[in-house]
Amino acid sequence: MDDAGGLVLLDLPDFDSVQLTNRAIVERLAGQVDVLVWVLDPQKYADAAIHNDFIRAFSTHADVTLVVLNQIDKLDPAEVKPVLESLASILDRDGLPNVKISGVSATTGQGVPELRARIATTGVRAKAAKSARLAADVAVAGQRLTEAAGDGEAAGVHQQDRKALAAGLAKAAHVENVVSAVRASYKLDATKQTGWPVTRWISRFRKDPLRRLSLRREGSAEVNRTSLPSAGAAEQAQLDSSVRDFADAASAGASGPWRASIRAAARSNRAELPDALDQAVAGTDLKANARAWWWPVFAVIQWLALLVAVGGLVWLGVLAALGYFQMPVPEVPKVEGWPLPTLMVLAGVVLGIFLAITSKFLAAAGAGGRASAARRRLRENVALTSETLVVDPTEAEIAHFRAFQQALADTR
Repeated sequence: MDDAGGLVLLDLPDFDSVQLTNRAIVERLAGQVDVLVWVLDPQKYADAAIHNDFIRAFSTHADVTLVVLNQIDKLDPAEVKPVLESLASILDRDGLPNVKISGVSATTGQGVPELRARIATTGVRAKAAKSARLAADVAVAGQRLTEAAGDGEAAGVHQQDRKALAAGLAKAAHVENVVSAVRASYKLDATKQTGWPVTRWISRFRKDPLRRLSLRREGSAEVNRTSLPSAGAAEQAQLDSSVRDFADAASAGASGPWRASIRAAARSNRAELPDALDQAVAGTDLKANARAWWWPVFAVIQWLALLVAVGGLVWLGVLAALGYFQMPVPEVPKVEGWPLPTLMVLAGVVLGIFLAITSKFLAAAGAGGRASAARRRLRENVALTSETLVVDPTEAEIAHFRAFQQALADTR
């Protein structure tokens, strides 16, 4: 075509051929040429395959698309216009409402000069066609990326989601077991320090719950590992459930691919999580060696009461021995008619028992306070671990998603 301005026409093989390679060639080259010329015939112009698989897929390339209805010589003159109108209606549904249709006959030459002129005009506008083609390609790519990104925004990470995640991980890490051990350990220490000296030695045969869990520091020594139960099926299920609920909440609203990516980021440290939680518990200062201010006070009073009671017993013993050996028994001082040594024994025993009972109530209150403080510190450490291994990767992936959406919006 000498008058086509250097335009090169490439005739592609029939897409509906029995040769599958023909269809593959059409699909590959249809996405690369500068101008698309769809050549149809009256028998197959409404074929759903070409419209669904090709023409509709390239509807964004309307500016560089020509549609030709060949073999109009096989139609009665009265049938040409209705067929062209029918084809135009189908193209409108394909997303090509303004594409002009050329009716031609390659056999008789009818309409061929007009088609040559239109193609020549397209050739003269080669640069414009190429730009339009590139813009159409970008539009297609943008549309596909838009479909991948979706219209929604990821819900993101909220404070209540962080708290729910930390609570679930704390449960899996046996935090409440540790809290119970802190409470029991405090009561045991209080009994050893403030119990009635006559019976407190029995408590020394009871093993400290924190020591049993390897959570009691000796001086400034650090605890590296605990003796808590290892993460079994139940604990792992609790961990997975907590992380999954967190990931579902954070990714809500995102498109399918990105939602899956956010969930995968939340689970990226699944293997390290159980050991990291154990380290978080082991690294928590439970104040196990801290002594309450009232312990030494009660201990001193307990020993004084015991000394008074023992003094009274010794006094009574001496008096009994003197009487037994028929020796003169000195007059014993009395208080309100009660012998003083008897009052000393009674007072010492009663005071000792009273202090022991009182210390039980004080120890229970102190144990509750220490357990609450331990629970708070344990949960804080578990929350820090969850931030590092779950929340941070999730937020990073959500940031990637939002950056992708922003870049896509800028591209559009």
